Amino acid sequence: MRYLLTEEQKMIVDICRQIVKDRIIPVRAEMDEKGIFPWEIIKEIGKSDLFRLFIPEEYEGMSTGIFEVCLATEELSRGDLSVAASYAASGLGLIPILIAGNEEQKKKYLPQMASGGKLAAFGLTEAEAGSDAGSIRTTASRDGDFYILNGTKQWITNGGEADIYTIFAMTNPEKGVRGASAIIVEKGTDGFEFGKKEDKLGIRASATRELIFTDCRVPKENILGSEGMGFIIAMRTFDQSRPAVGAQAVGVAQAALEEALNYSKVRKQFGAAISSFQAIQHMLADMATNIEAARALVYHAAKVIDSGEKNVTRLSSMSKIFASDMAMKVTTDAIQIFGGYGFMKEYPVEKMMRDAKITQIYEGTNQILRNVVALDMIKRGVL
Repeated sequence: MRYLLTEEQKMIVDICRQIVKDRIIPVRAEMDEKGIFPWEIIKEIGKSDLFRLFIPEEYEGMSTGIFEVCLATEELSRGDLSVAASYAASGLGLIPILIAGNEEQKKKYLPQMASGGKLAAFGLTEAEAGSDAGSIRTTASRDGDFYILNGTKQWITNGGEADIYTIFAMTNPEKGVRGASAIIVEKGTDGFEFGKKEDKLGIRASATRELIFTDCRVPKENILGSEGMGFIIAMRTFDQSRPAVGAQAVGVAQAALEEALNYSKVRKQFGAAISSFQAIQHMLADMATNIEAARALVYHAAKVIDSGEKNVTRLSSMSKIFASDMAMKVTTDAIQIFGGYGFMKEYPVEKMMRDAKITQIYEGTNQILRNVVALDMIKRGVL
């Protein structure tokens, strides 16, 4: 697929690879061990204008598309999925503003995020509402010119580090899912606090925290669209964001393949490099084939979204399912090729496997997304 890229797209890839080489790889093991949020790297990504890929030119962006975002996310994921997740999660938080924000909201918030000076976050998940988004319990009660937020969001990527949060809350609980609304909440607003930083299996350098709202007063002007549009906004956001999760999976799998291939050439057993063994060759061939297949699906989904096609839920979900399942298999096989060494933190493949797991879980578990794909086929046919 590489030869299909434009010069601008190749430049995006090259910039990301330089950041990975110079800024990410030298510190990724320490960031993982200590759970250090990669602020210095995020600032470098901002200086390189990569946050502008999410945003139209009229709001100080570059008017590119989801495809370019996927290119950047894939390459950053080859270095460290924590960095890529922090980058992509900011895009996830701002997409609702692109989808449903009015002109005033876009002019206020998007330029701040285009520069990378401020990160965004997406606040939907709760203790009892993950895949079942209609079960959110956080409320936003109208009080004159304000909404009063009460409730807790859980496992929010960029939580505590981001400045701008898209929060989904019930403005009319009696209506169920049709009573959910999306509201912009800024860090520092009275009544908005953060829980502890979660101690995670993977993507340990990214920040994952609770968001706690206690009589948090937010101006009514911060609502996105109108009351009751929250669920629609959330689903349309995921339609656009899921290929980027697929890109994360492709990137970390590519890195694991490269490590496994290089190791197989130098590791000797029975007097020969293990790359000469057919069993290892077949593993490497399957890994490479599946990565390329996932990449093609992710790129295709992104380009269809950028074309303006409306019915993208199935394709977007498929790209995330296939790529993330592939990444888990490839990173596991990479450890197998390393043997006992792969189980040790001295080598990066064990971290890659731990990181890859989250791609099967966030932005819709793969089990739920299989339901989404099947139900869309039942409704609209195979196409």
